[in-house]
Parts: sequence; structure tokens; C-alpha cells
Amino acid sequence: MKYFVPFVNPAANYLLIKNELETVYHEIMSKGDLVYRHQLKSFEDNLAKFVGTKYAVGLNSGYDALHLSLRAAGIGKGDEVMVPAHTFVATCSAIVNVGATPVLVDVGKDFNIDIIQIEKAITPRTKGIIPVHLNGFMADMPVIEKIAEKHNLVIVEDACQSLGSFIHGKKAGAWGLTGCFSFYPFKILGGYGDGGAITTNNESVALFVKRMRYNGEDRETGEYHGHGFTCILDNLQAGFLDLKLKFFPEWIKIRKSIAEKYWKAFSEIPDLFLPHYSKPGFDHVYQNYVVRAKQGNEFSEYLKKNGVEVLTQFRKPYYKHTELNLIDRGFPETEQLSKEVCSLPMCVELTEEQIAYVIKVVRGFYGK
Repeated sequence: MKYFVPFVNPAANYLLIKNELETVYHEIMSKGDLVYRHQLKSFEDNLAKFVGTKYAVGLNSGYDALHLSLRAAGIGKGDEVMVPAHTFVATCSAIVNVGATPVLVDVGKDFNIDIIQIEKAITPRTKGIIPVHLNGFMADMPVIEKIAEKHNLVIVEDACQSLGSFIHGKKAGAWGLTGCFSFYPFKILGGYGDGGAITTNNESVALFVKRMRYNGEDRETGEYHGHGFTCILDNLQAGFLDLKLKFFPEWIKIRKSIAEKYWKAFSEIPDLFLPHYSKPGFDHVYQNYVVRAKQGNEFSEYLKKNGVEVLTQFRKPYYKHTELNLIDRGFPETEQLSKEVCSLPMCVELTEEQIAYVIKVVRGFYGK
């Protein structure tokens, strides 16, 4: 089905900066700068500056960022790491794939880990916590930081959906041992293929990840420092991302303006819970505009039938997939929101006509 309002429109986004992108492409391709060239270093420097950390290391995906962060923290067999019950499965899989055990914790109304539930899940084997900053809104890092200090836990931030968000001016990715980012094409800062990065203030962690992303080799000395992986950020993608990062602050403003239009149009609808949270000092960059509709699938199917493409992620929580062998300790908030979530179109390519149409269809469903 061809939607009048697509969920995202990468072709339209390309046209916004077509000339600049083609200049970057020509520079890289004409010089043959395909792997580990200055575009990667430039992007890493600019990403670290944007997030507010000393270092950034480009990787092949957000999963690789999580995986190598846990390895850099020394987490492995016999250890436990807390993770939200409501997130993309890759967050949990990174824990499993370093040999550790994920301990799931329910989420709150903002879709992020419920800070009240964290200490209840801590055991003598707990070594770390991965707060996931979901949809563009950060988990309560000031509280999580205090809990981590009290129990000597490593914090690895899954900031894959919240680049640019902050709490009291301190950005996502600058709180933990590392911050982990994804540049999958449909992320708030997306490439033209997969990509990811870590940010950190720890020089040893940055060096470890730089080596492990390239089969354990130190590219400056040629020495091997362990059995690593092949997950370096492609140089062409780094060049594109470095360019797009220049436009990024303005694109965040556009997302916030769309969110404000949605708020004004839907705030009086009692059956629709909107992602506008009253936490002083917390910023929302609206990677996704996720509503909770009491009517669940009826609501989302109505939008799709009327030409609005929406995303209904995690209808089946990941811990419900039996092949993952995860422990379901009972997560009532995750269970409920999984039935209700619906992501409305949210991207800088949306036209005023399309935004107005989304509003019309949503209000039409509720007879407004």
C-alpha cells in the first residue's frame, strides 16, 4: 500500500541535502578513501564534541556499540546486567553474547526503566545496568547514577534512539562508562546503511574499542591486543554522518515543532496518552512520537487504512519469545503498553499538509 503519509521518507531526506551529500561522495570516491580515513576521524571528533565526551569511536552498528562496551567493562560469564523489559532485543542480546545474564526490569510511563524497580533486581552477581533512552527521552540518569555508585555498577547507556537529548544540559551518552548510538537509516541521525558508535570519557575504553573493532589490531602500531571483531564504521558512512551532524540541531527543532502540533491537536483526547512528560530539566528530541491508545490495534489499523503509515513495535515483548530463554518475572507496565503503543509519523521530511492529514485522521478516529 502506498501511504499518503509515510512513516519515514529517506528519499525526501536525501533531496534536502543532495548537493552536499554528492560533494562528500565525490571527495571520498575520487580519492579511494574507503576504510579508516580522515572522514571517520572527523566524524568521531565532531560526535564526541556534540555529545560532550572526550572520545567517540565509530562502529558498524548500535549492537556492536553495546557488545564492545560490555567487553570493555570486563563483564562476562557469571555476571548479571539489568536491562529494561521494554526495548529492542539487541540490548538484551549484547548481554547474552558476552556470556552474562540479563535481568529484566519493568518500565515506567515514559517507556524507560522504572527507577523504583531497579534496586529490587540487584543481586550479589549484578555488575552493570543498561538504561535505554527510548524514543528520544532519557531514563532518569541522576537517580540511576546514584544507584550505580551505591552498588558499584557499571552504566552502559543505550542511547541509540536519543542522540541530542539531555538532562539538565548533560547529553545522552555522556553519563555512563559509555554511550551507545545507532545510525541505522531510520534513526534520528541515520546513515545510508548501518552504523553505530560509542562515546566515552575513558581513554582505556576508547582504545580497547578502537582495537577490537578491527580484529584486535592497533592500526597505528600493527600490534594485536586480543581476538577482536570486524565492526569498524565504514568511511563513506562516516563522511555522510559527519555532514548530516551539521544539520542535526535544526532537525531536532523541526521534530519538536511537529510534536507540538500533535500535542495541541490531541491533548484533549482522554484515550490517547501522549509522550509529553513533566520532568523539569529533561529534554525530548522525538526520535519517535509514540502514543498509547486504549483502543490498541483498532487505532493503529484505522490509521493505516486511511493512508497514515504507523509503527507498532514490540506488540509481543521480546522476553515472550521462547527461543531467547529469558526469565519473565512479571512486567505489568510492559505488558500493558505493548498492547497500546503506536508510533505516528515523525521525521523532518513531513510536509505541513501531511502533518495536518495525520491530525485529521487521528481526530477522526475519536470523532473529534
